[in-house]
Amino acid sequence: MNTAKRIYNVLFISVFATMLGLGVVSPLLPIYAENLGATGIWLGIIFSSFALSRSIFMPIIGRVSDRRGRKWIILIGMFAYAVMSLAYVIADSVYSLTAVRFVHGVASAMVVPIAMAYIADLSERGKEGSHMGNFSISMFLGMGVGPLLGGFLNDAFGLDSVFYVMAALSAFATLLVGISLPEAKPGSFTVADGKPVPMSSILALPSMRGIIVFTFISALGRGGMMVFIPVFGPLIAITPFEVGIVLSMNTFLMALLQVPMGRITDTGNKVALIVTGSTIIAIALVAIPFSGSFWPLLAATSMIGVGSAVQQPAIMALTVDAGRTIGMGTSMGAYNTVFGIGMIIAPLVGGIFMDFVGIDAVFYVAGAISLLGTGVFAVLMRRSARQGAARDVPGPG
Repeated sequence: MNTAKRIYNVLFISVFATMLGLGVVSPLLPIYAENLGATGIWLGIIFSSFALSRSIFMPIIGRVSDRRGRKWIILIGMFAYAVMSLAYVIADSVYSLTAVRFVHGVASAMVVPIAMAYIADLSERGKEGSHMGNFSISMFLGMGVGPLLGGFLNDAFGLDSVFYVMAALSAFATLLVGISLPEAKPGSFTVADGKPVPMSSILALPSMRGIIVFTFISALGRGGMMVFIPVFGPLIAITPFEVGIVLSMNTFLMALLQVPMGRITDTGNKVALIVTGSTIIAIALVAIPFSGSFWPLLAATSMIGVGSAVQQPAIMALTVDAGRTIGMGTSMGAYNTVFGIGMIIAPLVGGIFMDFVGIDAVFYVAGAISLLGTGVFAVLMRRSARQGAARDVPGPG
Protein backbone atom coordinates (compact mmCIF):
# COMPACT_ATOMS: atom_id res chain seq x y z
CA MET A 1 0.00 0.00 0.00
CA ASN A 2 1.46 3.37 -1.00
CA THR A 3 1.86 6.15 1.54
CA ALA A 4 -1.00 8.31 0.24
CA LYS A 5 -3.46 5.39 0.40
CA ARG A 6 -2.27 4.50 3.89
CA ILE A 7 -2.75 8.09 5.10
CA TYR A 8 -6.24 8.19 3.60
CA ASN A 9 -7.32 4.87 5.17
CA VAL A 10 -5.94 5.63 8.62
CA LEU A 11 -7.52 9.09 8.72
CA PHE A 12 -10.83 7.80 7.34
CA ILE A 13 -11.14 5.15 10.06
CA SER A 14 -9.88 7.46 12.81
CA VAL A 15 -12.18 10.37 11.93
CA PHE A 16 -15.10 7.95 11.57
CA ALA A 17 -14.46 6.59 15.07
CA THR A 18 -14.09 10.09 16.52
CA MET A 19 -17.25 11.42 14.84
CA LEU A 20 -19.15 8.27 15.82
CA GLY A 21 -18.27 9.04 19.43
CA LEU A 22 -19.40 12.64 19.02
CA GLY A 23 -22.60 11.56 17.27
CA VAL A 24 -23.44 9.15 20.08
CA VAL A 25 -23.84 12.13 22.42
CA SER A 26 -25.42 14.71 20.08
CA PRO A 27 -29.15 13.85 20.46
CA LEU A 28 -28.84 13.30 24.21
CA LEU A 29 -26.74 16.30 25.24
CA PRO A 30 -29.62 18.83 25.10
CA ILE A 31 -31.70 16.53 27.31
CA TYR A 32 -28.73 16.02 29.64
CA ALA A 33 -28.26 19.78 29.86
CA GLU A 34 -31.96 20.37 30.58
CA ASN A 35 -31.74 17.85 33.42
CA LEU A 36 -28.99 20.05 34.88
CA GLY A 37 -31.35 23.03 34.73
CA ALA A 38 -30.42 24.54 31.36
CA THR A 39 -32.90 27.01 29.83
CA GLY A 40 -33.02 27.75 26.11
CA ILE A 41 -30.36 30.44 26.52
CA TRP A 42 -28.14 28.13 28.56
CA LEU A 43 -28.52 25.43 25.89
CA GLY A 44 -27.20 28.01 23.46
CA ILE A 45 -24.28 28.88 25.75
CA ILE A 46 -23.35 25.22 26.31
CA PHE A 47 -23.31 24.42 22.60
CA SER A 48 -21.71 27.71 21.64
CA SER A 49 -18.80 27.16 24.02
CA PHE A 50 -17.70 24.19 21.89
CA ALA A 51 -17.77 26.30 18.73
CA LEU A 52 -16.12 29.25 20.49
CA SER A 53 -13.02 27.34 21.46
CA ARG A 54 -12.81 25.78 17.98
CA SER A 55 -12.98 29.23 16.42
CA ILE A 56 -10.27 30.63 18.69
CA PHE A 57 -7.79 27.81 18.22
CA MET A 58 -8.37 26.56 14.65
CA PRO A 59 -6.54 29.39 12.86
CA ILE A 60 -3.55 29.03 15.19
CA ILE A 61 -3.47 25.24 14.94
CA GLY A 62 -3.95 25.31 11.17
CA ARG A 63 -0.98 27.63 10.67
CA VAL A 64 1.20 25.55 13.01
CA SER A 65 0.30 22.39 11.06
CA ASP A 66 1.33 24.08 7.80
CA ARG A 67 4.80 24.70 9.27
CA ARG A 68 5.41 21.81 11.66
CA GLY A 69 3.38 18.87 10.34
CA ARG A 70 -0.01 17.40 11.11
CA LYS A 71 0.29 13.99 12.77
CA TRP A 72 1.32 15.13 16.24
CA ILE A 73 -1.51 17.68 16.36
CA ILE A 74 -4.13 15.07 15.40
CA LEU A 75 -2.68 12.65 17.95
CA ILE A 76 -2.88 15.13 20.83
CA GLY A 77 -6.39 16.18 19.80
CA MET A 78 -7.73 12.62 19.72
CA PHE A 79 -6.21 11.84 23.10
CA ALA A 80 -7.86 14.96 24.51
CA TYR A 81 -11.16 13.79 22.98
CA ALA A 82 -10.92 10.58 25.00
CA VAL A 83 -10.12 12.39 28.25
CA MET A 84 -12.87 14.98 27.85
CA SER A 85 -15.42 12.27 27.06
CA LEU A 86 -15.00 11.03 30.63
CA ALA A 87 -15.29 14.59 31.99
CA TYR A 88 -18.94 14.74 30.86
CA VAL A 89 -19.76 12.06 33.44
CA ILE A 90 -18.64 14.22 36.37
CA ALA A 91 -20.19 17.49 35.11
CA ASP A 92 -22.89 18.35 37.66
CA SER A 93 -24.03 21.84 36.64
CA VAL A 94 -24.52 23.99 33.55
CA TYR A 95 -21.27 25.76 34.47
CA SER A 96 -19.11 22.63 34.56
CA LEU A 97 -20.81 21.26 31.46
CA THR A 98 -20.00 24.51 29.63
CA ALA A 99 -16.36 24.22 30.70
CA VAL A 100 -16.18 20.62 29.47
CA ARG A 101 -17.67 21.63 26.11
CA PHE A 102 -15.14 24.46 25.78
CA VAL A 103 -12.14 22.18 26.28
CA HIS A 104 -13.72 19.52 24.07
CA GLY A 105 -13.90 22.18 21.35
CA VAL A 106 -10.14 22.75 21.62
CA ALA A 107 -9.60 19.03 21.03
CA SER A 108 -11.95 19.14 18.05
CA ALA A 109 -9.92 21.99 16.52
CA MET A 110 -6.92 19.68 16.50
CA VAL A 111 -8.62 16.75 14.77
CA VAL A 112 -11.13 17.25 11.94
CA PRO A 113 -9.76 20.45 10.30
CA ILE A 114 -6.20 19.11 10.39
CA ALA A 115 -7.29 15.72 9.03
CA MET A 116 -9.11 17.56 6.23
CA ALA A 117 -5.94 19.51 5.46
CA TYR A 118 -4.00 16.24 5.43
CA ILE A 119 -6.38 14.79 2.82
CA ALA A 120 -6.40 18.06 0.86
CA ASP A 121 -2.60 17.74 0.55
CA LEU A 122 -3.21 14.54 -1.40
CA SER A 123 -5.93 15.90 -3.70
CA GLU A 124 -5.14 16.15 -7.40
CA ARG A 125 -6.10 19.24 -9.33
CA GLY A 126 -9.54 18.87 -10.88
CA LYS A 127 -10.50 16.10 -8.42
CA GLU A 128 -10.87 18.15 -5.24
CA GLY A 129 -14.62 17.52 -5.03
CA SER A 130 -14.21 13.75 -5.30
CA HIS A 131 -11.36 13.54 -2.78
CA MET A 132 -12.98 15.75 -0.16
CA GLY A 133 -16.44 14.31 -0.81
CA ASN A 134 -15.20 10.75 -0.34
CA PHE A 135 -13.37 11.65 2.86
CA SER A 136 -16.40 13.51 4.21
CA ILE A 137 -18.21 10.17 4.29
CA SER A 138 -16.17 9.31 7.39
CA MET A 139 -17.57 12.35 9.23
CA PHE A 140 -21.16 12.09 8.08
CA LEU A 141 -21.36 8.32 8.51
CA GLY A 142 -19.99 8.61 12.04
CA MET A 143 -22.44 11.36 12.90
CA GLY A 144 -25.24 9.33 11.28
CA VAL A 145 -24.63 6.05 13.11
CA GLY A 146 -23.87 7.85 16.38
CA PRO A 147 -27.38 9.04 17.35
CA LEU A 148 -28.82 5.55 16.76
CA LEU A 149 -26.11 3.97 18.89
CA GLY A 150 -26.52 6.67 21.52
CA GLY A 151 -30.27 6.12 21.78
CA PHE A 152 -29.75 2.38 22.17
CA LEU A 153 -27.04 2.78 24.82
CA ASN A 154 -29.12 5.29 26.77
CA ASP A 155 -32.18 3.05 26.82
CA ALA A 156 -30.24 -0.13 27.60
CA PHE A 157 -27.49 1.00 29.96
CA GLY A 158 -28.14 4.61 30.99
CA LEU A 159 -26.72 7.96 29.93
CA ASP A 160 -23.26 7.49 31.46
CA SER A 161 -22.61 4.55 29.12
CA VAL A 162 -22.85 6.94 26.17
CA PHE A 163 -19.88 8.97 27.43
CA TYR A 164 -17.84 5.84 28.17
CA VAL A 165 -18.36 4.61 24.62
CA MET A 166 -17.36 8.04 23.25
CA ALA A 167 -14.14 7.80 25.31
CA ALA A 168 -13.42 4.26 24.07
CA LEU A 169 -13.90 5.22 20.42
CA SER A 170 -11.61 8.24 20.81
CA ALA A 171 -8.97 6.10 22.53
CA PHE A 172 -9.09 3.62 19.63
CA ALA A 173 -8.61 6.45 17.14
CA THR A 174 -5.65 7.76 19.16
CA LEU A 175 -3.91 4.39 19.05
CA LEU A 176 -4.56 3.96 15.34
CA VAL A 177 -3.11 7.37 14.49
CA GLY A 178 -0.11 6.90 16.78
CA ILE A 179 0.80 3.51 15.33
CA SER A 180 -0.20 3.71 11.68
CA LEU A 181 -0.29 7.31 10.41
CA PRO A 182 2.89 8.52 8.66
CA GLU A 183 3.79 12.19 8.83
CA ALA A 184 3.56 14.26 5.68
CA LYS A 185 6.92 14.94 4.07
CA PRO A 186 8.41 18.35 4.89
CA GLY A 187 7.24 20.92 2.41
CA SER A 188 4.09 19.02 1.39
CA PHE A 189 1.89 20.66 3.95
CA THR A 190 2.55 24.32 3.22
CA VAL A 191 2.64 26.76 0.35
CA ALA A 192 5.43 26.77 -2.22
CA ASP A 193 7.81 29.19 -0.51
CA GLY A 194 7.31 27.62 2.93
CA LYS A 195 5.69 30.73 4.37
CA PRO A 196 1.92 30.50 4.92
CA VAL A 197 0.06 33.65 3.92
CA PRO A 198 -0.83 35.91 6.91
CA MET A 199 -4.42 35.57 8.07
CA SER A 200 -5.03 39.20 7.14
CA SER A 201 -4.39 38.30 3.49
CA ILE A 202 -6.98 35.50 3.24
CA LEU A 203 -9.75 37.86 2.19
CA ALA A 204 -7.63 39.02 -0.73
CA LEU A 205 -8.65 35.82 -2.54
CA PRO A 206 -12.07 36.38 -4.18
CA SER A 207 -13.08 32.74 -3.74
CA MET A 208 -12.26 32.82 -0.02
CA ARG A 209 -14.37 35.95 0.43
CA GLY A 210 -17.35 34.14 -1.01
CA ILE A 211 -16.67 30.98 0.99
CA ILE A 212 -16.29 32.88 4.25
CA VAL A 213 -19.46 34.95 3.84
CA PHE A 214 -21.55 31.97 2.75
CA THR A 215 -20.18 29.64 5.42
CA PHE A 216 -20.88 32.15 8.19
CA ILE A 217 -24.46 32.89 7.18
CA SER A 218 -25.13 29.23 6.36
CA ALA A 219 -23.93 28.20 9.84
CA LEU A 220 -26.22 30.82 11.36
CA GLY A 221 -29.14 29.29 9.49
CA ARG A 222 -28.40 25.63 10.16
CA GLY A 223 -26.53 25.77 13.46
CA GLY A 224 -29.54 25.36 15.71
CA MET A 225 -30.87 22.17 14.16
CA MET A 226 -28.81 19.71 16.19
CA VAL A 227 -29.54 21.70 19.36
CA PHE A 228 -33.26 22.31 19.01
CA ILE A 229 -34.58 19.26 17.11
CA PRO A 230 -34.13 17.13 20.30
CA VAL A 231 -36.13 19.78 22.19
CA PHE A 232 -38.76 20.13 19.43
CA GLY A 233 -39.28 16.35 19.11
CA PRO A 234 -41.10 15.71 22.42
CA LEU A 235 -43.48 18.61 21.66
CA ILE A 236 -44.90 16.56 18.78
CA ALA A 237 -44.79 13.27 20.74
CA ILE A 238 -41.51 11.97 19.29
CA THR A 239 -39.35 9.77 21.51
CA PRO A 240 -35.59 10.27 21.99
CA PHE A 241 -34.94 7.18 19.85
CA GLU A 242 -37.05 8.63 17.03
CA VAL A 243 -35.13 11.90 17.37
CA GLY A 244 -31.97 9.85 16.89
CA ILE A 245 -33.44 8.37 13.70
CA VAL A 246 -34.32 11.86 12.43
CA LEU A 247 -30.79 13.17 13.01
CA SER A 248 -29.18 9.99 11.69
CA MET A 249 -31.15 10.00 8.45
CA ASN A 250 -30.02 13.55 7.81
CA THR A 251 -26.35 12.63 8.06
CA PHE A 252 -26.75 9.23 6.37
CA LEU A 253 -28.07 10.98 3.27
CA MET A 254 -25.13 13.38 3.36
CA ALA A 255 -22.74 10.41 3.56
CA LEU A 256 -24.41 8.39 0.80
CA LEU A 257 -24.50 11.31 -1.62
CA GLN A 258 -20.92 12.49 -1.12
CA VAL A 259 -19.40 10.26 -3.83
CA PRO A 260 -21.80 11.13 -6.68
CA MET A 261 -21.95 14.79 -5.68
CA GLY A 262 -18.15 14.92 -5.48
CA ARG A 263 -17.92 13.70 -9.07
CA ILE A 264 -20.56 16.18 -10.21
CA THR A 265 -18.64 18.95 -8.42
CA ASP A 266 -15.43 18.17 -10.32
CA THR A 267 -17.14 18.68 -13.69
CA GLY A 268 -19.99 21.04 -12.82
CA ASN A 269 -20.61 24.61 -11.72
CA LYS A 270 -19.57 24.77 -8.07
CA VAL A 271 -21.37 28.04 -7.35
CA ALA A 272 -24.63 26.73 -8.84
CA LEU A 273 -24.39 23.57 -6.72
CA ILE A 274 -23.85 25.61 -3.55
CA VAL A 275 -26.80 27.89 -4.32
CA THR A 276 -29.06 24.93 -5.12
CA GLY A 277 -28.13 23.00 -1.97
CA SER A 278 -28.51 26.01 0.29
CA THR A 279 -31.94 26.87 -1.14
CA ILE A 280 -33.15 23.32 -0.43
CA ILE A 281 -31.90 23.64 3.16
CA ALA A 282 -33.66 26.98 3.70
CA ILE A 283 -37.02 25.63 2.50
CA ALA A 284 -36.68 22.49 4.63
CA LEU A 285 -35.87 24.50 7.77
CA VAL A 286 -39.03 26.58 7.38
CA ALA A 287 -41.04 23.36 6.92
CA ILE A 288 -39.95 21.84 10.27
CA PRO A 289 -42.54 23.65 12.47
CA PHE A 290 -45.31 22.35 10.20
CA SER A 291 -44.35 18.74 10.90
CA GLY A 292 -46.75 17.46 13.53
CA SER A 293 -45.43 13.91 13.73
CA PHE A 294 -42.43 11.69 13.09
CA TRP A 295 -42.71 11.13 9.33
CA PRO A 296 -43.13 14.77 8.23
CA LEU A 297 -40.21 15.76 10.48
CA LEU A 298 -38.11 12.95 9.02
CA ALA A 299 -38.93 14.18 5.51
CA ALA A 300 -38.00 17.80 6.33
CA THR A 301 -34.68 16.93 7.96
CA SER A 302 -33.89 14.46 5.17
CA MET A 303 -34.20 17.31 2.67
CA ILE A 304 -31.68 19.24 4.76
CA GLY A 305 -29.34 16.26 4.37
CA VAL A 306 -29.85 16.25 0.60
CA GLY A 307 -29.22 20.00 0.36
CA SER A 308 -26.09 19.72 2.47
CA ALA A 309 -24.78 16.88 0.30
CA VAL A 310 -25.29 18.97 -2.83
CA GLN A 311 -23.35 21.96 -1.52
CA GLN A 312 -20.67 20.43 0.72
CA PRO A 313 -18.24 18.97 -1.86
CA ALA A 314 -18.40 22.22 -3.86
CA ILE A 315 -17.56 24.35 -0.83
CA MET A 316 -14.68 22.06 0.10
CA ALA A 317 -13.35 22.03 -3.49
CA LEU A 318 -13.22 25.83 -3.51
CA THR A 319 -11.46 25.78 -0.12
CA VAL A 320 -8.88 23.23 -1.31
CA ASP A 321 -8.18 25.31 -4.40
CA ALA A 322 -7.58 28.38 -2.21
CA GLY A 323 -5.35 26.29 0.06
CA ARG A 324 -2.86 25.79 -2.75
CA THR A 325 -2.17 29.51 -2.50
CA ILE A 326 -2.40 30.22 1.23
CA GLY A 327 -1.62 26.79 2.74
CA MET A 328 -4.05 23.92 3.33
CA GLY A 329 -4.01 24.21 7.10
CA THR A 330 -4.65 27.93 6.82
CA SER A 331 -7.54 27.59 4.34
CA MET A 332 -9.18 24.73 6.25
CA GLY A 333 -8.66 26.61 9.50
CA ALA A 334 -10.30 29.73 8.04
CA TYR A 335 -13.26 27.76 6.69
CA ASN A 336 -13.82 25.88 9.94
CA THR A 337 -13.28 29.01 12.05
CA VAL A 338 -15.94 30.97 10.21
CA PHE A 339 -18.29 28.01 10.41
CA GLY A 340 -17.54 27.81 14.12
CA ILE A 341 -18.34 31.49 14.65
CA GLY A 342 -21.71 30.91 13.02
CA MET A 343 -22.21 27.91 15.28
CA ILE A 344 -21.44 30.08 18.31
CA ILE A 345 -24.06 32.65 17.42
CA ALA A 346 -26.75 30.29 16.10
CA PRO A 347 -27.55 28.43 19.36
CA LEU A 348 -27.50 31.70 21.31
CA VAL A 349 -29.90 33.41 18.91
CA GLY A 350 -32.01 30.26 18.76
CA GLY A 351 -32.14 30.03 22.55
CA ILE A 352 -33.34 33.63 22.81
CA PHE A 353 -36.08 33.03 20.24
CA MET A 354 -37.06 29.81 22.00
CA ASP A 355 -37.40 31.49 25.41
CA PHE A 356 -39.12 34.69 24.27
CA VAL A 357 -41.02 33.80 21.08
CA GLY A 358 -41.31 30.02 20.86
CA ILE A 359 -39.38 27.14 19.38
CA ASP A 360 -41.10 27.40 15.98
CA ALA A 361 -39.46 30.81 15.51
CA VAL A 362 -36.02 29.16 15.76
CA PHE A 363 -36.60 27.32 12.49
CA TYR A 364 -38.34 30.19 10.69
CA VAL A 365 -35.43 32.52 11.43
CA ALA A 366 -32.89 29.82 10.50
CA GLY A 367 -34.54 29.33 7.12
CA ALA A 368 -34.68 33.05 6.42
CA ILE A 369 -31.00 33.51 7.30
CA SER A 370 -29.99 30.56 5.10
CA LEU A 371 -31.87 32.06 2.17
CA LEU A 372 -30.21 35.41 2.79
CA GLY A 373 -26.79 33.77 2.85
CA THR A 374 -27.50 32.06 -0.46
CA GLY A 375 -28.31 35.37 -2.12
CA VAL A 376 -25.28 37.17 -0.70
CA PHE A 377 -22.96 34.34 -1.77
CA ALA A 378 -24.34 34.33 -5.34
CA VAL A 379 -23.84 38.09 -5.68
CA LEU A 380 -20.29 37.95 -4.31
CA MET A 381 -19.22 35.09 -6.56
CA ARG A 382 -20.74 36.72 -9.65
CA ARG A 383 -18.91 39.94 -8.83
CA SER A 384 -15.65 38.05 -8.29
CA ALA A 385 -16.07 36.23 -11.61
CA ARG A 386 -16.57 39.54 -13.41
CA GLN A 387 -13.47 41.01 -11.75
CA GLY A 388 -11.45 37.96 -12.76
CA ALA A 389 -12.68 38.17 -16.35
CA ALA A 390 -11.80 41.88 -16.50
CA ARG A 391 -8.23 41.16 -15.33
CA ASP A 392 -7.85 38.47 -18.00
CA VAL A 393 -8.80 40.83 -20.85
CA PRO A 394 -5.57 41.96 -22.57
CA GLY A 395 -4.92 45.67 -22.71
CA PRO A 396 -4.38 47.65 -25.90
CA GLY A 397 -1.30 46.43 -27.68
